[in-house]
Amino acid sequence: METEHVNDEFFMRAAISQAMIALEKEEVPIGAVVVAGGRIVSRGYNLVETLTDATAHAEMQALTAAMHACAGKYLRECTLYVTVEPCIMCAGAIAWAQIGRLVYGASDPKRGYTSVGGAILHPKTVVTAGVLEEECAGLMGGFFAKLRGRHLQ
Repeated sequence: METEHVNDEFFMRAAISQAMIALEKEEVPIGAVVVAGGRIVSRGYNLVETLTDATAHAEMQALTAAMHACAGKYLRECTLYVTVEPCIMCAGAIAWAQIGRLVYGASDPKRGYTSVGGAILHPKTVVTAGVLEEECAGLMGGFFAKLRGRHLQ
């Protein structure tokens, strides 16, 4: 259990690095990585503004890349690490991909999949929430505070 906790923090830090790339691009700072066999097989960060695509969430980017890297549509042996609780769209994609494990940092009470009951994921997907939660939430809070400040000027 201790090893899993250390690994979760290590891979969540990799997801946070992806969120920082999004932040540099003035995207909502959400990052994701997919891990298989103890190594990162794909990375993703929000590209919604860059691509003018409401579906270009970090999870979607990472899942698509992981399916290519693993040469298959099912990711049962993989873990998805994402800095913020997935929305219902991303949770649906996670379910279709049959991700073995989902690990996320900050909860999203307004738009997260658990806000609609949480029964969206594949029944065998194991979920771990709250990994590096304060750090992940801080990125989001800082981004939106800065955005609100711009609108007040």
